[in-house]
Amino acid sequence: MNDSSIEEVRPVLRARDVSVQFGGVKALTDVSLSVRPGEICGLIGPNGAGKSTFLNAATRLVNYATGSIMLDGQPLEGVETRDMIGKGVARTFQNLGIYASMTVLENVLLGAHHRLGGNFAKAIFAPFRARVLERSTREKAMAVLEEVGMANLAARAAGSLPYPLQKRMEIARALAAEPKILLLDEPAGGLTHGEVHEFGALVDGIRRRHNLSILLIEHHMGLVMSLCDRIVVFHLGRNLAEGTPAEIKSNDAVIAAYLGKAA
Repeated sequence: MNDSSIEEVRPVLRARDVSVQFGGVKALTDVSLSVRPGEICGLIGPNGAGKSTFLNAATRLVNYATGSIMLDGQPLEGVETRDMIGKGVARTFQNLGIYASMTVLENVLLGAHHRLGGNFAKAIFAPFRARVLERSTREKAMAVLEEVGMANLAARAAGSLPYPLQKRMEIARALAAEPKILLLDEPAGGLTHGEVHEFGALVDGIRRRHNLSILLIEHHMGLVMSLCDRIVVFHLGRNLAEGTPAEIKSNDAVIAAYLGKAA
């Protein structure tokens, strides 16, 4: 596919000139970013660059003062946070949001709760259809656990899992939502070098099997450079650079600000 044909493909997620302000402090100023179908786009920058704020804006956890964010060409203005998952946006957070006393399967099923919405009425007026939907949802959740290599742990309490498996379970929960785009906020945090490599292979396999678009925020530069098709760099709440991993590696401003001086 040539460059012109790539540009003609409508991004799954597109932000244009987005600004976010908290009181008198501007967290983001006119930032723009797009994620194309089936690509892994990295978003890097130091702490305070505005990366997580951008994810919060894209998932409607915070309001943006100016600009626009589009999902499949449709504006997200006015969409409630609780409705984002039904729109096809799934997200993980820096801090694990697991329910320790619930089983692994129950945690993953939470990712599909939007498909089970209104089941009280269905259970009364169409009990057979409600049971079929519930069974189908459980089967899909088990299939996701199988995909991430955790089907044998479905009945385990989530809190009893080691940290790397809890991270993997969080990815499974996001996949259970059957998203169009997956937003990952520092998913490799706290993992060892070997675990990071394994996690990267898992994410890349998921992307390829599902043709899933992924926006990845990550400080582990080795993972970002090996996994991402394209990288966007934020600095002090603004766009600094954008390009392929090779282009970002050789960008003087990025080298100076984020990757360290060239040896």
